[in-house]
Formats: sequence, C-alpha cells, structure tokens
Amino acid sequence: MLLKFIQTSWFDNEKNLAFRLPKFIGHRGAAGYAPENTLASIHKAARIGASWVEFDVQLTYDSELVLFHDNSLDRTTNGKGLLAGQCLKSLKELDAGSWFGSDFTGETVPTLNQALSTAGELDLGCNVEIKSSFGRERETVRAFARTIVNFPKSPTILVSSFCHETVQMLKHYLPEVRRALIVHEIPANWQSLIKRMQCSSLHVSEESLDQSQVQMVQSTGIRVLAFTINDRKRAENLFAMGVSSIFTDFPGKIFSPRTMAV
Repeated sequence: MLLKFIQTSWFDNEKNLAFRLPKFIGHRGAAGYAPENTLASIHKAARIGASWVEFDVQLTYDSELVLFHDNSLDRTTNGKGLLAGQCLKSLKELDAGSWFGSDFTGETVPTLNQALSTAGELDLGCNVEIKSSFGRERETVRAFARTIVNFPKSPTILVSSFCHETVQMLKHYLPEVRRALIVHEIPANWQSLIKRMQCSSLHVSEESLDQSQVQMVQSTGIRVLAFTINDRKRAENLFAMGVSSIFTDFPGKIFSPRTMAV
C-alpha cells in the first residue's frame, strides 16, 4: 500500500495547546526499573503510575520496526554487531533483559506493533522516537506510517526524531500525527525549523536550557520537553522555567505523573 504525499498547513496553536501531555514521561518505558525499550519496561511504567512512555524505534535488515536505542546490539542484548544488519527472526532469538537483571532473563526485542498493542491495553500515550539508519530515512518513515495507518486502534502518539529529514517526511506521510524535533540545544533558527516541519514541540537536552529560552519558545505555542531528568530538584527547576514535560527513567519516583497533566 502506497501512502499519500500530503501537504498540510501550519498547525493551530490553540488546538496544539489543548493536546494534553503529563509532566512526566517514562523514558524508554521505565528504564530505571526494567530493561529499556522492552514490553517489561512499558508494563513497569504503567504499574508505577506513568500515563505516557517514550521509546526508540529502528528498522531491521528485513524492514521491520523494533524498539531499540543503540546502533549496536552489544550493550542491551546477548548479541553482537549492528541492529540494522539483523533480520527480525534473529533479533527475536536474543535475550534483551538479563543484562539488566536476572528477573528479566528471556525478555525479547519487541516490534513496534507489540509496543503499540501493549500501550493501548495499558491506556498509555506514546512518544515514539524514530532513529533512522543513514540512507534508510524514507524507508523507515514509510514503514512507520504503514504501521500507524494499518493499526486497529493506535494509542495517542507523539513522534519525534533528531533527524530533520525524518521529521520533514513525517509531516507528509502522517500529517495528523503530532511531531517533535529533538535537539541537544535550541538552535538559533529554531523558529524556522519548527515552522517548516510543523512541529508541536521541541525536545531539548536538559543541561542546555535556561528560562529565557524556554519562555521564548513556549510563547509561540510550542511546548518545550526536556530529557533526561532523574533528580527531583532539577525537575522542579525546569518546571519553574516553564518546561512542559520531562523524560525520566524513574516515572512515579519524584511525583505522581497521572495527577500532573499540562
């Protein structure tokens, strides 16, 4: 099935501000409590009160989408080599949990379909970060769009990426799905980038933020989300600056996420 290439207008700020996000979003599920980017981590986030989770998505050699952060398999599985060089069948044979703890031995690398189904069952919103292999950006976005379009009942989704090309293509293939650009620090041309890609939020590394930057961006109707914060005092400082939401490995540890929506 070919996806339509659609041009859309600049988003409605009022409608964007009505889109609700919690103060806290579980990073890679609940990466402080369970192996990152696994179904166990998503389940753990829900059990401790998170209403949203973030996870990373990559394309396998045989063009399947799976949850995985690194380029290499070495850190979070018992496999070796590059994820992009592996087919889904081979990945499913790996142990993606025992590196974190013996209680998670046998945890597998989930597909995007599995993660969305699990999130839907648990009533979780999802921030899906797309990590495109160089040269496979369009293939990755098209695979992601096909999954979302064909999914029976997709949970609420915000899709993000560091890759400008990826976010730009998402605008055309999935115009109704909210998008975010991820940056290590707010660039001087942030406004033109956000407008061109029609993003609803900017996701920024927390150490680079200051109050004037946050207020400048949020005054335009664009939310600022910060990553990755596991310290209560730092979280409080960021919220005082005006940051809308933070990504944390420990959702529920500092505050109750479900009671702190924007």
